[in-house]
Amino acid sequence: MSLPTSLRAAFAGLVLASFTLSASAETIRIAIGTQDTTINCAAGGLLIRELGLLDKYLPHDGPYKDAKYEVEWKNFTSGAPLTNEMVAGKLDFGAMADFPGSFNGVAFETAGKHSLFISVLSGSIKGSGNGIVVPSASGVQSLAELKGKTISVPFASTAHGMLLRAVAAQGWDPLKDVNIIAQPPEVAGSALQAGKIDAHADFVPFAELFPSRGFARKIYDGSQANTPTFHGALVDQAYAKKYPEIVVAYLRASIEANQLLAAEPEKYSELIAKVTGVDAEVNYLFHGPLGVQTRDLSWKPEYRQAVGTAIDTLKLLKKADRGLDLNTFIDDQYIRAAFKASNLDYTAQLANYGQTPLKAVDALSGKAITDFSHVAEIWVRGEPKVRQYASAESAFTALAGLKAEGKNIRAVYAQASDSGIKLLADQAWFASDAKGRLSAFLLKGQAQQFATAQGGKVLDFTDATTQAVASR
Repeated sequence: MSLPTSLRAAFAGLVLASFTLSASAETIRIAIGTQDTTINCAAGGLLIRELGLLDKYLPHDGPYKDAKYEVEWKNFTSGAPLTNEMVAGKLDFGAMADFPGSFNGVAFETAGKHSLFISVLSGSIKGSGNGIVVPSASGVQSLAELKGKTISVPFASTAHGMLLRAVAAQGWDPLKDVNIIAQPPEVAGSALQAGKIDAHADFVPFAELFPSRGFARKIYDGSQANTPTFHGALVDQAYAKKYPEIVVAYLRASIEANQLLAAEPEKYSELIAKVTGVDAEVNYLFHGPLGVQTRDLSWKPEYRQAVGTAIDTLKLLKKADRGLDLNTFIDDQYIRAAFKASNLDYTAQLANYGQTPLKAVDALSGKAITDFSHVAEIWVRGEPKVRQYASAESAFTALAGLKAEGKNIRAVYAQASDSGIKLLADQAWFASDAKGRLSAFLLKGQAQQFATAQGGKVLDFTDATTQAVASR
């Protein structure tokens, strides 16, 4: 990939004086740290690697005419160890959330170096993606009931930041009113099943994965805090100055990975599952249409705000005694250049806050779906595409028919009526209005509030499906 003259000029002064035509025969390392199981980072790592997308965009002319590339990949389960290797010079790129990404910037500064936050990969301006779960047998239905309880969380993660903000919103002292302990998700899963903790807070995808596997129940979604969160990509600043075209190539590969996810979410949810072990049904929650988060590579003001909030939280935790200049730490010149080279309009994307759109007809009625507030979906085992329905009633009626035919159901999804996030329907609560129409909610309390206002009643998944079939 060769940058157009106008784009190359945009990088004037960036390339180090030592990088001249004589460097064209050098072997250039491209070392990328990924978080494969953090599935909303897929467009910045896993898919690029598995599909060989980076090779399509690496430059092979000009100063790169005779360059050879050594692409190295290393997977991590969280951002902190990835940052350690970036600071040590063992990695050039890394994908992580706003909170550990901010710590990355602080760690580089402490070492007398600099890193750059170069793009968003996936996020939510409301905070969806992070969440808190309790054991499935727990009677706890909301965060307010966890006072005095033990809550585990991966320390220095974006979920840690969410938990601290949620605790503060309750008016609690995080050192006295709750017992917050450090646990990675692989330990917390076992602890939840054994009843050794009262709750666990985590980042993508564990607040959905644990409930989908039947041993936990989600009682808090990050959107309730209404605080933006995202995962994105960082690069060592010195590397970016020396090889700006390689940074743009990496981001162009991310753009293509994002486009592939949008076009065929089921196919790539299966690929992610094959690589990570995270169930495809859970991957679809994030990468399918109207997903839990939006896949968005642009630096919206809300995501810039998330970095600032993360830095403030790091100071609160005494993990940082200095701030970061957001105007230099967040550097959008490379993603802007990547959009232009890919013939995309970055300014238009900045203004686009929509979820991944759904363009479908109701699989039961055949009519086009135009109202997305009550959409429900069914993934039938053996079928390559998820079936979409305009309402829970339509989906649940179809579900009864599919089961009668002996079909194996992989997952049923419902769109939350208040937050708009995609839910696993068997984990959701439903509320009927005066006409019997069903609306889906994450929490029982939310459903109860709606039912009271509408003169309806609260239903769990089993009762909701029974009512839908009986009303037909």
